[in-house]
Parts: sequence; structure tokens; C-alpha cells
Amino acid sequence: MSKKLDALMSTLNDEKVSVIHDNGPAGPNVVAFIDMPKTLTTSEKLERAFMLTNSIDDFWGNNKGVTKMFGSADGGCRSTMVGDMVLIGKEKFKVEPMGWSKV
Repeated sequence: MSKKLDALMSTLNDEKVSVIHDNGPAGPNVVAFIDMPKTLTTSEKLERAFMLTNSIDDFWGNNKGVTKMFGSADGGCRSTMVGDMVLIGKEKFKVEPMGWSKV
């Protein structure tokens, strides 16, 4: 297939998942959009979103498929943690100490 057709097919098979950080008194803030295969289960999407927005070997904003929604090129945004949320379609989930809860 051509590169253009490959890119189009990829777009049709993916969905955008939003990662929202809870910033306490400053309120929630969307920090990233992640291209996620539609074929994954909700649980797989949640775990993938969490993994892709945590800095392990490098700043998480450099991960493939992640569009960071803040200006700093060298980081400037913490990793996803307990209390943060992930929006998949119209369903929102909160990171709990163990697992996820639906909001």
C-alpha cells in the first residue's frame, strides 16, 4: 500500500483518548491525546494511556502516538498518577490506588 493509504487506514482504525490530570485547586487539565487502536478493550486502553503518560526511560511526551497538550518541550508535566482521569469516548475513568473507577 502507499504511505498515504496506510496513514488513512491507520486514522480509521484509531480513536483519540484524552488524559486529564487533576491539578487540585487549579482544576483538571487535559495534558495529552493518545492515538489508540479501536480494537483494544477499555481496560487495555486505560492501561496503555497510563503507561504512555508516565516517564520511564524518557519524558513521556516523546512517546509515539502521544500528542502533548502543553507548551514545554523538555517536560514540564508530571506523569499520570492516582486521581487523574482518562476519557474514552463519553466514558471517564479515574486512576485509583489499585485499578480504575468509572466517573
